[in-house]
Amino acid sequence: MGETAGAVPAFDGLLIVMAVAFAAPFCLGLVASVKLPSVVLEIAAGVVIGPAVLGIVEIDQTIEVISLLGLAFLLFSAGLEVELDKLRGPALRLPAVGFLLSLAIALGVSLGLEAGGLIETPLLVAIVLCATSLGVIIPVLKDAGEVSTRFGTLVVAAGSIADFGAIILLSLFFSGEGGVGSTAVLIGALALLAVAALVVVRGAAHSMAIRADLVRLQDTTAQIRVRAAIVLLVGSAAVAESLGLEVILGTFIAGALVALVDRDEKATHPEFRLKLEAIGFGFFIPVFFVATGLRFDLDALLADASSLVMVPIFVAALLAARGLPAAVYRRAIGGRRTMVAGLFQATSLPFIVTATTIGVELGLMDAAESAALITAGLFSVLLFPLAGVVLLRADGPPAEKPEGDDAAPVMAM
Repeated sequence: MGETAGAVPAFDGLLIVMAVAFAAPFCLGLVASVKLPSVVLEIAAGVVIGPAVLGIVEIDQTIEVISLLGLAFLLFSAGLEVELDKLRGPALRLPAVGFLLSLAIALGVSLGLEAGGLIETPLLVAIVLCATSLGVIIPVLKDAGEVSTRFGTLVVAAGSIADFGAIILLSLFFSGEGGVGSTAVLIGALALLAVAALVVVRGAAHSMAIRADLVRLQDTTAQIRVRAAIVLLVGSAAVAESLGLEVILGTFIAGALVALVDRDEKATHPEFRLKLEAIGFGFFIPVFFVATGLRFDLDALLADASSLVMVPIFVAALLAARGLPAAVYRRAIGGRRTMVAGLFQATSLPFIVTATTIGVELGLMDAAESAALITAGLFSVLLFPLAGVVLLRADGPPAEKPEGDDAAPVMAM
């Protein structure tokens, strides 16, 4: 296309992408026995319709913008589930120790891979290996009746801490134009701005007139609470970008801010979270995952046998980095459930996609390495939750719900 045509938003490619985004969960719903997360099918379908296979759709300006917003909503949704006031006691201590062990194991594995000439940036790969896909694990836990048990609480808390820690580490070491010290200062500045925003919003919430206005307009065409959340999301992303930080950090913080402010959702606005989920998961987020498939460089993965060999190596690395540290839960939940926790924690995909995209853009990893990591993430989502469910069923019915500090999950992604 010429310059004039290229500057005009096009909807033909987006139509196909949205058709795939609709068809993936719809078709899976028709075969209820297939417990496959729709994100896997969305990415796989994106690969098939993209340049790597059929060449029906390519990333254009329209898909690029909506995909970026999808990434923003994905991290915003993760932050939205943060419940910092419940992050205490064993729900903090054991998962925090486990995350530190994960980071140490991941660094050791990554340095070994670098020594073997298999990867270029061991720190980035180590950070990639430390995250967990709670968006996949939480539904599995709910279906198994385990989400509110001590076992479920530890798994959710561990994944939450891992995702939060991975985002912070990714932003600290791989964003900003200065060194780690200056980037840490910028992250601190962003955190202070977030605290200031929280103070202002909470102060405004004490006004009876403002509260009444919000309640009056929340379910009208104004959708005032949704608009306020979107302003916060876009504003946080813009501030993070202006500071030279990764946008994902800003959007994650925006979600956490909404979670801190939105304390009475069941009393006055029970549909607020559902509306945000409808916007994110109904439109923007699936476009991001299908676009991930469109970008997937299958040729780079298949061009060299060493790239294919990296897929099982990365799968094993995920299992080592996130699975082995679950051993710290053994006294709390028993041996079999510790194995299940390890499998669930090793399930990772959205953060892998996000981090490898950043790595390729920064020239820190090549297309083949990125494709191998994403493929490993796809296999982890396909295999680990299924194996975990089989082990859970063999272990018998869920334990009784815990009391006190252990009772509540922390956050979800």
